Amino acid sequence: MPTLDFKGKQQIYAHHLTVPYRPLIPDADRSLNANGADGNLIIHGDNLEALRALIPRYADRVKCVYIDPPYNTGNEGWCYNDKVNSPLMRAWLAQNGRVDGEDMERHEKWLCMMWPRLQLLKELLAEDGAIFVSVDDNECHHLRMVMDEIFGEENFVGTFVWEGTGKNDARFISVGHDYILCYAREMESLSANGNRWRVQKEGIAEIYRVAKELKETHLDDFTSASEELKNWFSSLDKKHRSWVHRHYNWIDERGVYFAGDISWPGSGGPQYEVLHPKTGNPVKIPAGGWRFPLQETMMKAIEEDRVHFGPDESRVPNLKRYLHETDGQVLTSVFYQDRRAAHKNLVKILPDEQFDYPKDERVISRILELVASDNDIVLDSFAGSGTTAHAVLALNKEDGGNRKFILIECEDHADTVCAERVRRVIRGVPGARDAALREGLGGSFAYCTLGPPTELDAMLTGEALPPWPALAAYLLHTATGVSAGPDDLAPLNEDGLFHEGDTTDYYLLYEPDLEYLRGHDAMLNAERAERIEAANRAGGKKAVVFGAGKYILQSELTPMGILFCQLPYELLGKGQGTGVET
Repeated sequence: MPTLDFKGKQQIYAHHLTVPYRPLIPDADRSLNANGADGNLIIHGDNLEALRALIPRYADRVKCVYIDPPYNTGNEGWCYNDKVNSPLMRAWLAQNGRVDGEDMERHEKWLCMMWPRLQLLKELLAEDGAIFVSVDDNECHHLRMVMDEIFGEENFVGTFVWEGTGKNDARFISVGHDYILCYAREMESLSANGNRWRVQKEGIAEIYRVAKELKETHLDDFTSASEELKNWFSSLDKKHRSWVHRHYNWIDERGVYFAGDISWPGSGGPQYEVLHPKTGNPVKIPAGGWRFPLQETMMKAIEEDRVHFGPDESRVPNLKRYLHETDGQVLTSVFYQDRRAAHKNLVKILPDEQFDYPKDERVISRILELVASDNDIVLDSFAGSGTTAHAVLALNKEDGGNRKFILIECEDHADTVCAERVRRVIRGVPGARDAALREGLGGSFAYCTLGPPTELDAMLTGEALPPWPALAAYLLHTATGVSAGPDDLAPLNEDGLFHEGDTTDYYLLYEPDLEYLRGHDAMLNAERAERIEAANRAGGKKAVVFGAGKYILQSELTPMGILFCQLPYELLGKGQGTGVET
């Protein structure tokens, strides 16, 4: 497979492995109704370090990644300043880290910026997950080759072309489109069980909402409910997105349907007798004969209430065709959505803030609908104005889902624009055209910043002691590659057991307190080692114990099936590759 070489590639090739771990620090004042159950996150900080902070808990768990990185047009003035541990890179960036139209190496810097972030995003993606990246002509060709190398060209799903608005003052061609590149984490997993991407046709959700209200009002009186549904369709403007589905104007216990043709295609179909369920008389047979060749098949359809009869036998019955059985469609690779609408909508939400070129939440909702179902996690590490969170909340409101979002934004507007937009769409936006947005989409989130890097000197002095759950999750992923999952880790017994593997259990003797770490309780002593040994024998396992020190030699621990890893050295990754099976 051809690969793309660029200045700095060798230096940043494995940079994602050396990014220091920084715990997430919740900010209660900027959070909204955060209670730990919802799981939505907005993180203010460098997205490379934030992605690294997410790995211990979210590795292999994110179903959908959508990112909108800088397009590198030369007019954005972004700065590449990743702390790559290479004298050559440091010298290069020291000369000019800021990227603009005069920078002849701006493409190389953009690729150096994207490479480690894409590597970490891949680690976070679930096996059946997918990543979508917005880009334009400036870097699309470079991005495609880099993603082929990182994700594998066999996992390329396709490219969407988003046509927005063109510019009539262009010298040669009015370019009014962007691209959204899509790759699967594992195409085989994505395709498993006959999985096919479908989105709901526009206008369907509103029909379902109205039908639900009518069923709640009229209970089992489906005739009255159907009449009111017909009236609702009649009241719509022809430009309304639900109007095209106006033939779905009947309601029964199963849902919304339209009374379709039940005759044989063409002519010459069977002519058997069918009795009207109320009058008991034979109904009128369609001119072309019945659709079902066997009378037994027709009787089964009637038993299953899939045949729509008229008030008496004088009318030909119809076949019930339910909306929920045909409400999906494949997204086309080229679509139109005026970009100006997204800016106007954002101004209504945040009239006092200026934010150029926000993405459209309706477009992102359509993408999420393809991939993310109930309880799935959606990640955006270039969060901007918070459009992805808005899209997740709107989609949850529409279909009753419980998708979670994780946003990362490095700029100062993380709070004033990104988080504030999410707060307002959760609570409700007065004057919004959309009724759901006016009343509020509901939800909550925790606003977090990044704590100091977990480094040896800071641990020894007690200046940066991570919380117990954060350290346990980090050690678990460092030693085993296992993600801690959605819940905070906590000691399972008095000896600090925090993870039970198939062949190895993991213990942590720790409190975020320097006096504790210098005391006897933080040490692995003979008594504790004997208890762990007994548990090992009972479960037929080995044990790894993380702690500040020990009062027993490793030569004595090894026959007991115990491997001791001393803190804080393990925090630097020294314990990777211990040879202990999990």
